[in-house]
Amino acid sequence: MAQPPNLKKRSLPLPDWRSGLPEDLLESIGQRLASGHDVASFRSACSPWRDAVLFATFESLLLLPFDPDSDRVGFYCVLEKKGLSKMLSDVRNKVACGSSCGWLVLMDEAASVTLLNPFIGARAPRVELPPVGEHVAAASSSECVSRVHGRWVLHPTNGYGDADAVGRAIKLEDIRDVFFCEIVLSASPDAVGRKCVAMAMLGCSTDVAFFRIGVDSAWTLLDTKLEFSVGSIVHCQDKFLVIDCTGEISVYSSNATDAIPTATLLPSLSPPAGLCHRSYMESNGELHIVGAMVSTFHETQSFTYSSAIYKCNLHDHTSEWSRVRDIGDQTLFVSKHFNESFSGTSISKYKENKIYISEPLYGDSYDLIHRLEIVDITTSASEVKPVQKKIQSYEALGWIRSDL
Repeated sequence: MAQPPNLKKRSLPLPDWRSGLPEDLLESIGQRLASGHDVASFRSACSPWRDAVLFATFESLLLLPFDPDSDRVGFYCVLEKKGLSKMLSDVRNKVACGSSCGWLVLMDEAASVTLLNPFIGARAPRVELPPVGEHVAAASSSECVSRVHGRWVLHPTNGYGDADAVGRAIKLEDIRDVFFCEIVLSASPDAVGRKCVAMAMLGCSTDVAFFRIGVDSAWTLLDTKLEFSVGSIVHCQDKFLVIDCTGEISVYSSNATDAIPTATLLPSLSPPAGLCHRSYMESNGELHIVGAMVSTFHETQSFTYSSAIYKCNLHDHTSEWSRVRDIGDQTLFVSKHFNESFSGTSISKYKENKIYISEPLYGDSYDLIHRLEIVDITTSASEVKPVQKKIQSYEALGWIRSDL
């Protein structure tokens, strides 16, 4: 009898889990983990899809700096005490200029803006916004800016006789300093039937720029009526609060169908006395300020500080800051580099009535290890934790949350 021929095993291509698991499977696994199943049981599984599971499970992650020549983005999961990574091809040749409503805000060398949602598996939806116009660029930079042969160029203001008087091309790493420092959204742009507004903080300017997604074709420059440079933008109660470096506040409507908004200055609302500001944020419809009370000892040339949080109700005619000692089941997340911070109710496995601060502001300035400070709002006591050794050399850009 003839012997059957030897059959060679065929190597079948393995699915690329790094692009994300099917959404229904991710949701099912995420629900099981959130309901109390042990996350550690997944650690022995394949790393790429384990990372995808964690993306579906944990609402808040730290975004790490990424290489614009690569399409891999790193995150740090505080609860798992480990780094995660995800392939996002749209980040190539771009820098991050904010995270808002679960979307990563990116800008390229042409100053065009891309909104990217890294939490949605293989789809990784994105929204393209137009590039900055020269009128916005002029308001954002203290130097003369123009487009030359398709590239943005800085021209010296008194460069007569200088070798570079013709101008210097703006590199990608400088793009945030010249154009948009940070962009804040009024809502997630992928919400069904809901448009949103993007408000941009410019570099060292009293102006802001805004764009209505699905309505506008170009960025519009707005006069804030503030005397000093804008330091923070917060979306609260369907309004944008634009706050300058002294704490003065200008208010804009965020309705995407309204005409061009105009600024309304609030009565003077100076920050609480003795509070060194860290971040403004919205929580439960009220404006909050997170900062630190600093005590300096001149004899020993040392200081101590304790974190504190205050809030005010903008609907009150006599708004004033009041100390907050209890936020119930809320958890607050504060970033050093991205000014937009946020809160969440019953965030899975994060401690309630706490503030998670990425990179304490008043630590040792010579200690380059990235640290996380967890503050008890009731007692003001805090614990400072270094992140995992493997990413000690990275300083997180800020928190990013799932807003699905």
